[in-house]
Amino acid sequence: MRNRDNFAVVLSLAALVCCGALILSQTVSAAGEGKITGTVKLDGTAPHMKGIDMSKDPYCVKQHANDPGHMESVVVGTGDGLENVVLYISDWTGAAQTSTTVPVFDQKNCMYSPHVLGLNPGQTFKVTTSDATAHNIHPNPNPMTGNIPWNQSQPPGAPPIEKSWKNPEVIQVKCNIHPWMLGWHVVVKGPYAVTDGSGNYTINNVPPGSYTVTAWQEMYNTQTQKVTVAAGQSAKADFTFKAK
Repeated sequence: MRNRDNFAVVLSLAALVCCGALILSQTVSAAGEGKITGTVKLDGTAPHMKGIDMSKDPYCVKQHANDPGHMESVVVGTGDGLENVVLYISDWTGAAQTSTTVPVFDQKNCMYSPHVLGLNPGQTFKVTTSDATAHNIHPNPNPMTGNIPWNQSQPPGAPPIEKSWKNPEVIQVKCNIHPWMLGWHVVVKGPYAVTDGSGNYTINNVPPGSYTVTAWQEMYNTQTQKVTVAAGQSAKADFTFKAK
């Protein structure tokens, strides 16, 4: 009996040591991760964004009575900052990452919000509607990438549509009922970020190493920049797109 008791004690101690080592490893790993920050700006006069004729749906017209809708291909904010630019590590060779956050792609005032949604492969997202009119969501990926196109209606008050994309790709999203509605799902491997209204971004959870950061913008395509991230430190990568 005493031997069995001693064995149980040893097993318990071993389990505690293993748990402690795992927690310590996770803490050290988290502490060693850095981040990449920066700003994306537009150099020059922003192109005129075409106004939207929403007369096809009186509900949509009413939502924009005091704020006429415009296309959102280029959105410039404070200090010439470019909004809706996706920043990601294009030479990512680390383990596959899938964010546990569930972002929302809403239909609000007959527009997609956000206009650009960043995602990891396999990351679940929700398509919701805040409008009192029906929509029909139609992403159109290239089937050769392994991503499956879908086309689904969402009437007012309908529950969220939950989806994910299998592989990296830039996917255009349209609405078959409201042809002016246009958005993007940018699916990338590894950590990513999307610029805010001032063009600022932060890519978190970046392990130490040298990387190529890519900035994607729907009208101006991509730019790249090399950065080196030290353990627990912040690297900086600013981008400037030339207006056209």
